[in-house]
Amino acid sequence: MRIESRYAPLFEPLRIGPVTAPNRFYQVPHCSGMGHALPRTLAAMREVKAEGGWGVVCTEYCSIHPSSDDHPYPFASIWDDGDAANLAVIADAVHAHGALAGIELWHGGSYVANLATRMPTLGVRSMPARGDPVQSQRMDRADIRRLKSWHRQAALRARDAGFDIIYVYPTHGYLVWEFLSRSLNDRTDEYGGSLTNRARLFRELLEETKEAVGDRCAVAARFSADGHGATHLGADEARDLLGVLGPLPDLWDLVTQDYEEEMGSSRFVEAAAFESRVRYARALTGRPVVGVGRFTSPDTMLSQVTRGVLDFIGAARPSIADPFLPEKIRSGRVEDIRECIGCNICYAYDTRGSALRCTQNPTIGEEWRSGWHPERVPAGRGSALIVGAGPAGLEAAHVLGKRGFTVALADAADAPGGRVARESRLPGLAEWARVRDYRTGQIARMPNVELYLGNRLTGAEVREFGADYVLLATGARWRRNGIGRWHAAALQSLAGDVLTPDDIMDGARPQERVLVFDDDNYYMGPVVALALARDGAEVCYATTESKAGEWSAHTAEQARTQRALLEAGVEIVVSHALCAFDGSSATLACVFTGRELSRRAAHLVLVTSREPEEALADELLGGDGEADGSRIVRIGDCRQPAIIAAAVYSGHKAARELGGHLHAPPASRDRVVIAGP
Repeated sequence: MRIESRYAPLFEPLRIGPVTAPNRFYQVPHCSGMGHALPRTLAAMREVKAEGGWGVVCTEYCSIHPSSDDHPYPFASIWDDGDAANLAVIADAVHAHGALAGIELWHGGSYVANLATRMPTLGVRSMPARGDPVQSQRMDRADIRRLKSWHRQAALRARDAGFDIIYVYPTHGYLVWEFLSRSLNDRTDEYGGSLTNRARLFRELLEETKEAVGDRCAVAARFSADGHGATHLGADEARDLLGVLGPLPDLWDLVTQDYEEEMGSSRFVEAAAFESRVRYARALTGRPVVGVGRFTSPDTMLSQVTRGVLDFIGAARPSIADPFLPEKIRSGRVEDIRECIGCNICYAYDTRGSALRCTQNPTIGEEWRSGWHPERVPAGRGSALIVGAGPAGLEAAHVLGKRGFTVALADAADAPGGRVARESRLPGLAEWARVRDYRTGQIARMPNVELYLGNRLTGAEVREFGADYVLLATGARWRRNGIGRWHAAALQSLAGDVLTPDDIMDGARPQERVLVFDDDNYYMGPVVALALARDGAEVCYATTESKAGEWSAHTAEQARTQRALLEAGVEIVVSHALCAFDGSSATLACVFTGRELSRRAAHLVLVTSREPEEALADELLGGDGEADGSRIVRIGDCRQPAIIAAAVYSGHKAARELGGHLHAPPASRDRVVIAGP
């Protein structure tokens, strides 16, 4: 196969213990929201990564025993032969494309509550579980012996299922990490006290796993190269530990101590941010190392390998955004890479107990369920007019162009991108412009797609155009009346300068005291407050929730969001709803007691909910959505205001299905059938 010569070092094979990776692209273990619950969906998603050129494709954390149950989060498991059979489907699918299959063996320790199995959780000492009123059981020596037996049995099952790389996992707050922790591990036996003793369980799991499977499988360790925080395992201790245990595993998968930094969003963490904390490990251990950094630039990847920082380019989010990223580099098509925007929507839906999704790649999670492929779409023919060049319209134009339709894409604005173009100018959201840039770049090379900007079409003009199909992607605007989650009806007592995020994105920058009322509770309210504060306004941010940007906890951004607001001097008022604004002060009421308080403000910014732009749809369909629903289709925010990922998905689905059965449910359901013919 031809390889773009500049990037040839990224495609050199490398031995990992008894196995050899075909290249340097390594999909590290990452959660999927599928786990044991959706085995077919999971296998198809991992297979596409291997097809796209990732030389190593790993599972997510995979529970070794029912005492490690992370319900309701969908985790993988290898408790028995039935689990192993399902996981073997993943290994076989990955092998079919010449890649290695890795599996991350995991015990959650005190972190999990075992809500499904109802078994006692196990810990180095009795500690509260995450989010539930239960504590772990302190492990005695018999428990430790059982744990090691479970781990060995899981490793043997993984080997027999066909996995090539088997992880020991002493990080991210789980059980083996607890033993390493100086503050949590208060044992007085051979597993506590000195660093040597605290690392004993880690060492034994490495040695016993290698003894069990090392002739056939590589053994990897996922480890925080800069420690686990000063109170648990300092950076110096981490370095000492790598120096002592370095040669034991065949590969080190290096992460950083702060998980919210390791997989931090682009709002707060730059790409390739961890080099200074991991580069020492390669020379110290004498083993290949893999590390992450939200790598999307081939030049950055090449630099990491050629300078000896990493042996493998680790990726979770970039492999989700573009499963074919390695293949595109190999074939010299770097301009076709769908770069991760670092929004962490993938992570958010795993934390919601749902299969992951992606703003850039609407096919993720749909590979088996709907039969979608990230690079292939069914052929079609006909003509289509798309009204609105935001994320839904751009994706629809891109997919229809690939299918072979003749496409006209019109937008009233003078530049494409819709909400993506506007939002990407706000603090921290610059990388979100990649949603626009990828699609406009693809469309620009399609002779069958024409882009018409500065064209606000009427219903008569749409009909006169005479396209076989019309897709309406006219978007939505932020409401100025306060309707949202808290207020079901418009607020009557609003006067003075009442603004919305649309006004801020259009350039409004009030310099006096501003109150931002956030009833949306994701990123927009805090981002607007930061934009105003950084431009010199005195800002009070009020929310109906108990924290700023509460929903952004799912994207691992909430703590950093709140800290950024406080550091910018923004006053935060939580658990209060806006009642009134008279142009000089705002009245807020406690959501629990109704007690009112007042905040001086010359300007009010409402971040509550959005109103779909339906005028053109009503003109064309006469208010009856079924009147011409096979030819005229609403997509994106004008149909259902939601996150950008949902708009892209909506545009993709409609364009893929155009000419067939629109809005069809998925072709397949991943479930166990307990009765039937």
